[in-house]
Amino acid sequence: MTCTCTPATLQGGFSMRRARRKCHGARPKKLTPAAGLCYQGRTFSMAIRAAGLLLTAGFLGIPAMGLVAPVAAESLPPTPLEAAAVPTPQLESGRGESEEGSGEATEMDPWADALAESARLNAVARLRSEFAEYSVALNEDVRYFLDRFTGSRREVVELWMGRSGRYLAMIREVFRSQGLPMDLAFTAMIESGFNPRAVSRVGAKGLWQFMAPTARRYGLRVDRWVDERLDPEKSTVAAAAYLRDLYRQFGSWELAQAAYNAGEVTVIRAIRVTGSSDFWDLTRTTHLRRETREFVPAIQAATLIGRDPDQYGFAVGGDAWDDTERVTVPGSTDLRRLSTGAGLSLEMLRGLNPTLVRGITPPGTRWDVRVPPGTREGVLAALAPRRPVAKAPRRAVAAHEIHVVRPQETVSSIAQLYGLSVADVLRWNRLERQDHIRPGDRLRIAQLR
Repeated sequence: MTCTCTPATLQGGFSMRRARRKCHGARPKKLTPAAGLCYQGRTFSMAIRAAGLLLTAGFLGIPAMGLVAPVAAESLPPTPLEAAAVPTPQLESGRGESEEGSGEATEMDPWADALAESARLNAVARLRSEFAEYSVALNEDVRYFLDRFTGSRREVVELWMGRSGRYLAMIREVFRSQGLPMDLAFTAMIESGFNPRAVSRVGAKGLWQFMAPTARRYGLRVDRWVDERLDPEKSTVAAAAYLRDLYRQFGSWELAQAAYNAGEVTVIRAIRVTGSSDFWDLTRTTHLRRETREFVPAIQAATLIGRDPDQYGFAVGGDAWDDTERVTVPGSTDLRRLSTGAGLSLEMLRGLNPTLVRGITPPGTRWDVRVPPGTREGVLAALAPRRPVAKAPRRAVAAHEIHVVRPQETVSSIAQLYGLSVADVLRWNRLERQDHIRPGDRLRIAQLR
């Protein structure tokens, strides 16, 4: 029996079972020796086809990402966020079983597996290759700030670098997951000195110095109860999205950072008037403010220091970000209540929850409050409703324990009449010394037991 299966028979996503049916017609109840030879021949043809595909891809310069694992994928594995963002194509593996019965396990098509893996890796690669690496220009402007940061402004930069260790790992991971250069993290060094509570003279706030309208545009809540510009992690996600959009608009990181500082309209106008889209050319004109002209070279100088702090005599300090626990609390929970009930410092709680503008969680919704490590159980206990303490029923006041005030009587004279102290009479009747009594008032002259 001669097998007529060829590589072309398998083309178009055919499964092995469909190829067997095409070769032999109806599926035999038993795999005959001839059918076995057919299957082996088909497998050998597929191996030859795979080798040919690899050679063709090599000649054409096309990465066969699903067949040979690329070096880039090994050195920089996709994060869970990237993997979730790139859906894996579903294989139609159950169709042959439905046609031929469910008595036999479905054979997976290796070509479909390879193509699915190739598509996933290509999508991740496109995400990372869309944005250029962040390059530093060693020109006069950058050297000026590098000399300044390592000279007259060294103490200030030491303060910045001392804070940087708390946030750099988090910022870099957020930017990496978005496919952005991780060196963009040093934008925050010039924006705020890595201070998440920084407030500018014009009202920009937080690690990334967002103005309220831009913050809301990128998903941050800013209202009378909450200001998420002060949340380091949420504001970093928003900053990554903003820088991503600016790069797509202007095509260079220098222009993107200039627009981050001055606004998109200002940069567009400068490009239109000068006819140049080179940031360094724009710095030689008056169409960008001095603040913006200095903003980008300052970031690039900070990037050089951040890449190798030891070379410039700086040390990275600070504990890793978010070494806290979170407790979900009801709406309108006052941090003072948690402070008193759990025995925590109110200043510490406010410091861990800077987004709560009034120190109270927003009404009408549950909210996650950050608390120091190891204090979660104590905070939950403080939130638990207290059981009412059962009180013994109060006995009725006897007539001889009540004195009806007569005209011209005073508290002092009544106390003297019954041999009591004035303080006792006042206390039993919840009176102050300056309070007046009138005829007909009923005063208790014995302590209730």
